[in-house]
Amino acid sequence: MILQQLSEAFGVSGQEDAVRKIILSAIKDHATDIRIDPMGSITAFKKGTSRNRPRVMLAAHMDEIGFMVTGIGGDGLIKFTNIGGIDERILPALRVKIGENAVPGVIIWTPIHKSSGQNTPLKVSDLRIDIGANSKDEVNGKVKLGDRIVFDSQYMEIGSKMLRGKAFDDRVGCSLLIDILQSGPYPVDILAAFTVQEEIGLRGAKVAAQRLNPDVAIALEGTTANDLPNPHAEPDDDITANPACKLGDGPVLTVMDARLIVPPGLLGFLRSTASKHDIPYQLKTQPGGGTDAGAIHLTNAGVPSAVISLPCRYIHSPMAYLNRDDYENTLRLLKAALTDLKWDVLR
Repeated sequence: MILQQLSEAFGVSGQEDAVRKIILSAIKDHATDIRIDPMGSITAFKKGTSRNRPRVMLAAHMDEIGFMVTGIGGDGLIKFTNIGGIDERILPALRVKIGENAVPGVIIWTPIHKSSGQNTPLKVSDLRIDIGANSKDEVNGKVKLGDRIVFDSQYMEIGSKMLRGKAFDDRVGCSLLIDILQSGPYPVDILAAFTVQEEIGLRGAKVAAQRLNPDVAIALEGTTANDLPNPHAEPDDDITANPACKLGDGPVLTVMDARLIVPPGLLGFLRSTASKHDIPYQLKTQPGGGTDAGAIHLTNAGVPSAVISLPCRYIHSPMAYLNRDDYENTLRLLKAALTDLKWDVLR
């Protein structure tokens, strides 16, 4: 599994170079017409075997959430802002790496026992990064304005089922797409797109879809699993009423989100394919969030689009968790869908 390399790579939105290098090496012998478009996304083609075949775009984004250096204080502390959606509450005391030289640092905040405003909402603008410098002069040459910042995290396998690492949103989708290109062939044409800048507005996917002009699209994602006990729940609360996804329950099929309503026929095809092949699956019905499919389905004359995701705990944090069985079942579903997809699903 190439997921470890992808997870540990430095790839904040707009600076996906390290991730792109890993992917290009992995697919060079398994696809044709491999290109890097003006936005920086990778597109590639895998020819299908059927005579009259749909062109299926599979999209996974290379970028991850992170930060950018916005200032350097006279005391040697680094000011920064977020790139993508990050919950500020998780940031104090986290380790990070800054810039191309991966300068190590720690996000600092006034210790809670010395803070007079303990109930004041935390803001990124209140935080700084300490790289061990005591003055602005000591920082010069190590860190500069505009440098990207990532979480300092290591990939790890925990037991026989669990995988832990950063950027599973969406390096897990990239890993799945690599697996697809390295297998097959399939009856359909595969238009692969490893996109950029999803976390800041689905930008790369829009450009890639306009050029590829697919008949149908599937976004491959890591999505939120909120399957832990609620400490504030009443004893008689029905936890099954929570529509959040769970680890171990299989791939997640989106019904709708903030940017997309999946066509009922396409969603029905994915559900029936999963049932046909005895693949467990779950549905995402929460209206929040969005994926590359939100941009793809609006391109050109419109593209029927769906989303297949892996549930991940602690997404958009330094350490996400996913279940190995979920990965294998998602790959099984994707392969089955690419094998069974016919034109009548799109009519």
